Amino acid sequence: MRIYEENNRLILAENRTQVWIEPWGKNSLRVRMTAEPKMDENDWALTEPVEACKANITSAEIDVTDPWYQSEEYARYHQTAKEWQLTNGKITAKVSYEGWISFYNQRGELLTAEYWRNRNRINRYCVPLRVDARELKPIQGSTDYTLVARFEAFDDEKIFGMGQYQERNLDKKGATLELAHRNSQASVPFYISSRGYGFFWNNPAIGTATFGTNKTEWVAKSTKKLDYFITAGDAPAELEEQYSAATGRTPRMPEYGLGYWQCKLRYRNQEELLAVARKHKALGLPMDAIVVDFFHWTRQGEFKFETRDWPDPEGMVKELKDLGIETVVSVWPTIDERSENYGEMSDKGYLVNPDRGMNYHMSWMGNTVFYDATHPGAREFVWEKCKENYYKKGIRCFWLDEAEPEYGPYDFDNYRYFAGPALQCTNIYPVMYAKGFYDGLKKEGERDILSLVRCAWAGSQKYGVLTWSGDIHSSFRAMREQLQAGLNMCLAGIPWWTSDIGGFVGGDISNPKFKELLVRWFAWGAFCPVFRMHGERSPWYEREEEFIDGVRQLTSGQDNEVWSFGEDNFEILKNYLLIRERLRPYIRECMKTASENGSPVMRPMFYDFYKDKTAWETEDQYMFGPDLLVAPVMEEGVTVRSVYLPEGEVWTESYTGKVYEGGQTVVAEAPLAVIPVFVRGENHYNIY
Repeated sequence: MRIYEENNRLILAENRTQVWIEPWGKNSLRVRMTAEPKMDENDWALTEPVEACKANITSAEIDVTDPWYQSEEYARYHQTAKEWQLTNGKITAKVSYEGWISFYNQRGELLTAEYWRNRNRINRYCVPLRVDARELKPIQGSTDYTLVARFEAFDDEKIFGMGQYQERNLDKKGATLELAHRNSQASVPFYISSRGYGFFWNNPAIGTATFGTNKTEWVAKSTKKLDYFITAGDAPAELEEQYSAATGRTPRMPEYGLGYWQCKLRYRNQEELLAVARKHKALGLPMDAIVVDFFHWTRQGEFKFETRDWPDPEGMVKELKDLGIETVVSVWPTIDERSENYGEMSDKGYLVNPDRGMNYHMSWMGNTVFYDATHPGAREFVWEKCKENYYKKGIRCFWLDEAEPEYGPYDFDNYRYFAGPALQCTNIYPVMYAKGFYDGLKKEGERDILSLVRCAWAGSQKYGVLTWSGDIHSSFRAMREQLQAGLNMCLAGIPWWTSDIGGFVGGDISNPKFKELLVRWFAWGAFCPVFRMHGERSPWYEREEEFIDGVRQLTSGQDNEVWSFGEDNFEILKNYLLIRERLRPYIRECMKTASENGSPVMRPMFYDFYKDKTAWETEDQYMFGPDLLVAPVMEEGVTVRSVYLPEGEVWTESYTGKVYEGGQTVVAEAPLAVIPVFVRGENHYNIY
């Protein structure tokens, strides 16, 4: 192997294989590897201009007094006895003479290291398992590779981030995670380690990440190169800031994003929706946004209001605007074979193509194909239709649903995009989907852009993406799972996040158990980045089927407004609407900080209290901004719960006004009307 310095990077070369290690912004490095004559030029999510940093590259002769280094075998396989290191601020990559890479902080402490168990050269200290840290294995009959990258495991390490997965654990150590999007699953492969570094897998290919007890292993099923970003810092906030500088930061949150959003499955027509908005305001209740959900169109892929049920969109939008309510319209990327746009989009290559079989991706409410959001022409085509039929009628906020996209089935090996085979790049689909609308709105002169999107990948945040956690179940178990999903999504660099309050599937509004769940979830929603009601509300299928020109129209669920769950519960929900309004200045400041330095609005306890060991162990509570500790009740029938108060601070319980010293666990009162919230310091916000 030949190791040398060139163009501010360290290069490890052997045959056609090259590894590049180079500075990539403050305290950060980018590592790439190719087995081709030329490095693949895709930057994927690392597209932002970062701070220029000069690498400090040094080399040193290794100790050759050991007789081993005088051996004929050594002379035959190694040209020079040097070890190298590249330093960029607080991070150093050390490269052994055989090409093994390890990473250290500015204090010389090991952060992580490649996993090598190979004696194919002269390392007599390793067992001969023939396991390399980096493998690009050619896929026979193609120009592509299967990639595996391995790193050492550490017993003391905790892993946080990686996006949104439907399970209970905040700490992903011990987990195997699919690097793929599905309905309610969003792979955003950046994590923060308790060892003081952040790691981003800059590859949108289908694969897996395993954080095992014996090794950490990343796999891409089909790709052109290895590409990752690693950053070091003294605090989680520093890591988040450096990562977001490289992948992009969220824009400024529009004012309507700070308040309450009303939504259901679904308002069937204009009068239904307006009646809800009018009643809300007549009752003196705050509402910032209301959603015109899916199938307000006749056919999927026509991107316009169905004129029978929505006869005057301009008038509707104006009335809502006069009430102080933003209109949000759902857009799906599915194109029905019967739609007026299918033929043109197919002819122009704007649809996702299969490698085999029929070209249908979903058969729900029509045979449909997803449009190819990686195709610049397709993005522009869809935006122009939405501009003509929505934007010109006053719509400024779009709900970009089905953004994974939700293939049925998820046969990733069968789909092909403008950008390449789905196996290699499908995880960028939601990024490009959002980009099309962001670019279109920006071109029209809009400044504060927000799109509600059901999936995200690294870089989505810079296109004004508000993600939600998909079609989740209406249960306390699902609610608890959303807490870790939201925290890990925010840590992965997507600071605008929300869930369907009450869950999406299975909530019966006449069931007392569901009413309890709804109230608990609503209280928690008031302390999420975006406060949004939604759900199908069973039994939605009992309503009579409707048809327009022979096309079946989707029916709707039961009522889903704050007055729909009983008078006693209405008073509780009303109180949380008002609490959210009182918090508006605080939330606005948190959103500003997220835009400026990438800090998530909603974050785990260790983010602000990383020196407190217990904070790293606490998973069922979180910080909402720097000053509010929120401990939601996520179990049926519970009226008290324990809360850990981090050390070094004084904490005021908002409901009772009691003041506690930090560094202890207390029991908080939590009747149905109360979510335990503790305020940092003695001068606390008037929440209740």
